[in-house]
Amino acid sequence: MNPATCEDYDAKNDSSEAGTSAGRFETDPRYVYQEHRVHPKYDGTFAASPIAFNAWAALLGSLSKALDVKTRDSIGLAVSEVNGCAYCLTVHSFTANHMAKLPANEITLARKGHASDPKRDAAIQFARKVIETRGKVSDADLKVVRDAGYTDANVIEIVALVAMYSLTNFFNNVFDPEKDFPAVAPAGSI
Repeated sequence: MNPATCEDYDAKNDSSEAGTSAGRFETDPRYVYQEHRVHPKYDGTFAASPIAFNAWAALLGSLSKALDVKTRDSIGLAVSEVNGCAYCLTVHSFTANHMAKLPANEITLARKGHASDPKRDAAIQFARKVIETRGKVSDADLKVVRDAGYTDANVIEIVALVAMYSLTNFFNNVFDPEKDFPAVAPAGSI
């Protein structure tokens, strides 16, 4: 099968149909690898455990409908920076640039836990607080993200994204797969 293109990603992740193929993940743990080739080294390694792969793939399929792609990728960058995951920083930097269309300065800001867009900035800062405090955020932290326009459902989605990205960060930190994307500055160096 042919690798997915940026246009394929945009069409699948920004449409009302996004995430509807989650059932395919459950029936074939190689689905992401074979059909999308989004990050083949990671997917190929993770697929060694169909149970873990299917759990991650179902979460990924569902959360691909959460928030918008720029916010999702920015949260992925912020969480991966905190968790020191070199593999995920390469993936999220690539997808943020080529698929979410974030410019380089926004990718750097996201890695630092910020964005120039005030609403996205609130989401990224909250996500970073969640990971840094292990979920023990303050009422003031919740107020800031809610005041930026995020509903309680959105806040739950941000927490779920933090958990999903942390899962992939921990997995890649343990197994250290070969990088599929161009190298980026190491975590903590920006």
